[in-house]
Amino acid sequence: MQASVKIATELRRRISAGELSPGDRVPSTRQIVADWGVAMATASKALAILRQEGLVEARPGVGTVVAGHQRASAQGGPADLTAERIVRTAILIADLEGLGAVSMRRVATELGVATMSLYRHVASRETLTELMADTVIGDHPLPARPRGDWRAQLETVMRLQWAVYRRHPWLAQTISMARPQFLPNLVTHAEWSLRALAPFNLPTDVMLHTHITAFSFVRATALSNESELEARRDTGLTGDEWMELQHDAGEAIRTTGRYPVLAALIDGDDFELDFDELFEFGMRALLDGIAVSVRSAASPSGTRKSPPPPRPR
Repeated sequence: MQASVKIATELRRRISAGELSPGDRVPSTRQIVADWGVAMATASKALAILRQEGLVEARPGVGTVVAGHQRASAQGGPADLTAERIVRTAILIADLEGLGAVSMRRVATELGVATMSLYRHVASRETLTELMADTVIGDHPLPARPRGDWRAQLETVMRLQWAVYRRHPWLAQTISMARPQFLPNLVTHAEWSLRALAPFNLPTDVMLHTHITAFSFVRATALSNESELEARRDTGLTGDEWMELQHDAGEAIRTTGRYPVLAALIDGDDFELDFDELFEFGMRALLDGIAVSVRSAASPSGTRKSPPPPRPR
């Protein structure tokens, strides 16, 4: 028997026996490593097995705990099953445990219905994921009317997208740039961005590249944030705790003499990566660059005004 399966079996026994009750913390990956003498990857896989079975869930600010019973099914039974209930239940699972925990079977278990009954309302897991994405975007509507200049309008839509990603980190991996999904609420965001740039009469490629670049920046930053949350969920380690484990590697870089600038930064003030600060910094820099790019590409007809130069910082 694989070590991960053996560990999962033991934790499952403790849950079944009542030694661990709903809401109780289960051993973290670090504790499993210490108690069972296994690698971190093995410990993470053991907890993943229990999450897939719906026995445990990741609770923000707490860690991995024993899942409560019939959490979503209390909202109703099979007779009043709707696409809305299915989608909202899937969103709740993804918010707590990540998108990987969402399956038709898991959603059905949470709702207390047969798996096949879901397919009368939602055609497939792919369709479910798209509905989840469109729903959470729609939960954060854009203002009824744009306000301010082009830059203020782009800031509005970018900050709103960031807020949705922060509330639902799994969303970033559901949105494709290469094969865009024409979800109604997502298309509304595209229309907003393009409308902000429309007065400059830009070439089609400049218009679309500008919109896609802004959208991609927000999504890429959100993906990094989602990866950090996933790593914390799988390992039980905060970012600071993980950095402590990298101390020897950092010291090796600092003392080689090959990276003097990086070494000086390591020796300087402590730096803590904050994704909200990173987003704000990156958005300002990106919009400064867009202002220059759009100004050079704007129509010279004289009937349109070019955007102003970048704002002083």
